Amino acid sequence: MAIDSRQLVIGNWKMNGIAADLAEIEKIARNVGELRADIVICPPATLLHAAANITVGTRLSLGAQDCSSEQSGAYTGDISARMIVDCGARFVILGHSERRQYRGESDLIVKRKAEIALSVGLTPVICVGETEAERIGNETIAVLEKQLRDGLPSKSEHDHLVIAYEPLWAIGTGRIPDGNEILSAHRAIRGSLTDAYGSGGTEVSIVYGGSVKPENSAEILGLENVDGALVGGASLRAETFLKICAASRT
Repeated sequence: MAIDSRQLVIGNWKMNGIAADLAEIEKIARNVGELRADIVICPPATLLHAAANITVGTRLSLGAQDCSSEQSGAYTGDISARMIVDCGARFVILGHSERRQYRGESDLIVKRKAEIALSVGLTPVICVGETEAERIGNETIAVLEKQLRDGLPSKSEHDHLVIAYEPLWAIGTGRIPDGNEILSAHRAIRGSLTDAYGSGGTEVSIVYGGSVKPENSAEILGLENVDGALVGGASLRAETFLKICAASRT
């Protein structure tokens, strides 16, 4: 686990949520006070500003699901890191497999976005993970090492960087790696982080994502070197998400 840090549980709403669903964020915000973990919700960008008004004064933090690789300019439809900060968010998910797969985002684009995010005070949550074919071919560690070698920001405030291990074959499928597979992946990630940042690499949080739900959250969050979880569909409803958050350890 990252040094002197609580576990971090991040809810990624993906392309879900309209104004009526802000009630779920309000329920989460009302109930995070006694939880041991640090909690983040990443709603769609259309809800960020309204969600910030709901969460002010609570322990619930907000994040965005992506940001532009440019600071500003003539990039119609893009959202800059500064705009995200202006909405009241503190985190931003970068390099999610769905962005890589459907939008063709490379490791170098992820790196550029992470560096811009850090420059305006956002904490990047950089996602890495292997396909099922790569897993079957015993390429998981090599894939993770390459994604991190090419995608990590050149310089980092280590307590303002999060890595999310999300095996692509586990996202939304209900399948997850076994404990040893998660531990092996997280050890490899930690090694890449210390290669990049020296002792500072021990301070970076590494969270697990991919079909995290109440039924398996205690087992996953109880694993050594798992600093939290990135939760997809199970974060859309406060009751389900809070059960996952409650499974965190100190």
